[in-house]
Amino acid sequence: MASSIDFESISEATSGAVGALVSTTLLYPLDTCKTKFQAEVRSHGNQRYRYLSDVLWEAISNRQFLSLYQGLGTKNLQSFISQFVYFYGYNYFKRLYLKKSGAKSIGTKANLVVAAAAGACTAIVTQPLDTASSKMQTSAFGKAKGLWETLSEGSWSDAFDGLGISLLLTSNPAIQYTAFDQLKQRAIRRQKLSNDGKVPIETSLQALSAFSAFLLGAVSKSIATVLTYPAIRCKVMIQASDSVNEAEDAQPKAPKTMTDALRAIWKREGILGFFKGLQAQILKTVLSSALLLMIKEKISKYTWISMLALRRYLIETQMRRVKNA
Repeated sequence: MASSIDFESISEATSGAVGALVSTTLLYPLDTCKTKFQAEVRSHGNQRYRYLSDVLWEAISNRQFLSLYQGLGTKNLQSFISQFVYFYGYNYFKRLYLKKSGAKSIGTKANLVVAAAAGACTAIVTQPLDTASSKMQTSAFGKAKGLWETLSEGSWSDAFDGLGISLLLTSNPAIQYTAFDQLKQRAIRRQKLSNDGKVPIETSLQALSAFSAFLLGAVSKSIATVLTYPAIRCKVMIQASDSVNEAEDAQPKAPKTMTDALRAIWKREGILGFFKGLQAQILKTVLSSALLLMIKEKISKYTWISMLALRRYLIETQMRRVKNA
């Protein structure tokens, strides 16, 4: 039984999920401001938020600062599950590829495919939670509904709004983690060469320093965010609460497809609208991803030790049962 459990993948998934939980909680007010800012699509004369700081000021001036945390529980649940599924799938598919191909390391192209496959599995599993958290964040301050009430507002298919774009955006973490993994291996190789002059044995359990993990995480996420941002904004618009775009001239409800979202942006904001909120997205996602990867790197070895202890316990228990039988 113990030999059939993929303890290394579980270790990677657990450390990644814990890192996601901490980073999401710390940066959640910024995430709420960013999401509300991105979701608004109005002509320049009717804009409610001209700058990201306008969202924060609205919450403070209305004494609704704690509403910046509306949907935090759902977002944490979504982040924990998504990162667990992603890191488990990524590590599992990578090990499966190395085993089947007989290669000692995974190349960039294969890494992209593996990361995309893990991202697709993650998107399908967590899409309802992702949609619900976006609706909660973009609701009027103090008026967000609970998870079940949010999900039951429309049909079951509404819970999967934006799934197509989410699958398209698997390229984002694929680019990010491929870049991070390659940069990480090079950094570890340089560290080992500078220490003893020997070429290191590559292993997923080697850890970076906190600063190196933070820096590499920031660089890799910045690249991925810039390349995929128009699709990111379209996804937020599709998942947003309908009330976010209600204006004095009766704006239509939130778009339901990427084509509708792109058309709405072009019509009301022009070409620059496709990158509205890019700075906020980079700030939030870079900090979040860098923190996630930094925390994951620091706790992965302790998680691995715990997994080894659990595996040893299961093996000893199994041997005792066989002996007693």
